[in-house]
Amino acid sequence: MDSVDSLGARMRGRLAGAVPLLDPGVPCLRVLVVLGTLAAIVAGVFAWRSRPVAEPLTPPVPMSVSSIVAASPSPTASVVVYVTGKVRRPGVLSLATGSRVADAIDAAGGIRPGAKPGALNLARRLVDGEQIVVGAPTPTSPGDVTPAGAAAGGLISLNSATAEQLNGLPGVGDVLAERIIEFREAHGGFQSVDQLREVSGVGEKRFSEIKDKVAL
Repeated sequence: MDSVDSLGARMRGRLAGAVPLLDPGVPCLRVLVVLGTLAAIVAGVFAWRSRPVAEPLTPPVPMSVSSIVAASPSPTASVVVYVTGKVRRPGVLSLATGSRVADAIDAAGGIRPGAKPGALNLARRLVDGEQIVVGAPTPTSPGDVTPAGAAAGGLISLNSATAEQLNGLPGVGDVLAERIIEFREAHGGFQSVDQLREVSGVGEKRFSEIKDKVAL
């Protein structure tokens, strides 16, 4: 029994000597608490700064009525017409949609001095791609209809005859007939029979042969 008590006393003595080594003491304990608190604060700040931030959505920009209209396809804004005949500057012209025949004639330089518009309706709206012949003869009544290209008295009209009809004149072949038509189109029609002299290939002799067989 004594040996057991002595053994227990020795064990308690050893434990008592080891306990002070495990005790950090009050000052060390405070330092550990402060360090732990700082570590917790740093970890909290890092976690707070690392959190995802929701960016605000940009509100959609409303489209104005004008931008919608501009984006939609617009209809054709112009018409293209060919003005020929008795005008100062015949040719292909582009005019605003809704223009009238009178506007096309003005754009072509107006009617030549002494000429008349003929059977044209000056107030009619233009149609894209049409041809406007200024000074064309006015249609006659059904009882007075003459063949196309023919003038009164059976004469050939210099201003409306076809190349085939002109080819039937004395001394006029295919080449000269085309030259007469080209001159007619370039000058807005013949103003007088004497203008035939200005066509290349029509000399005085040939003019004297055909002048009594043609009219305007």
